[in-house]
Amino acid sequence: MMTVVSSNYARKANELYQTEAWATEALLRHFPVRGLAVWEPAAGNHRMADVLRQYGANVITSDIATYDRRHDATVDFLEKRFAYRNPKHDAIITNPPYGKGNRVAVKFAELALQRCPGLVALLLTAKFDFGKTRRHLFADNPRFAAKICLLDRIQWFPGDTSGTEDHAWYVWGPSPGGDPGQSVTRYEGRAPHAASQ
Repeated sequence: MMTVVSSNYARKANELYQTEAWATEALLRHFPVRGLAVWEPAAGNHRMADVLRQYGANVITSDIATYDRRHDATVDFLEKRFAYRNPKHDAIITNPPYGKGNRVAVKFAELALQRCPGLVALLLTAKFDFGKTRRHLFADNPRFAAKICLLDRIQWFPGDTSGTEDHAWYVWGPSPGGDPGQSVTRYEGRAPHAASQ
């Protein structure tokens, strides 16, 4: 049985948790990005952006702060009056900050869906879609297309450790979308799994 436990590591500033390449590749096996303009608005040190570029996307990066690598823009995606003009993009793909009770992640998802009429994919906790207060993002949302459950845990810290929580990709398709409740669930890990078909 798996349980969610607290990490022994101190929280990182701005929730800078860098995504392992395999986690992004798990998404791209189902949603190719070749030729798309992809906005990564919580780019951190570009680990996810680098994988997206490797798979043929034209990537626009932004974040609330600059870390080791410069972004196309340093902005807070969560600002109500968003000062940064939306870059021309076909998709938003990111591992957003979660915040206490995933409240920041909910706001991030809502804003991503407002700002991007195309593909939106967010890497979040595996239980993020549970709860009646998020029905507008999932069960009642015609754009919600897929949940890709990660069978392996993401390692957020250096060393021989595995993560303490399960994660999944949540994917919304282009507006206006289909009928609510028509989403699919897939399963992926470090290597492609036949069970995901």
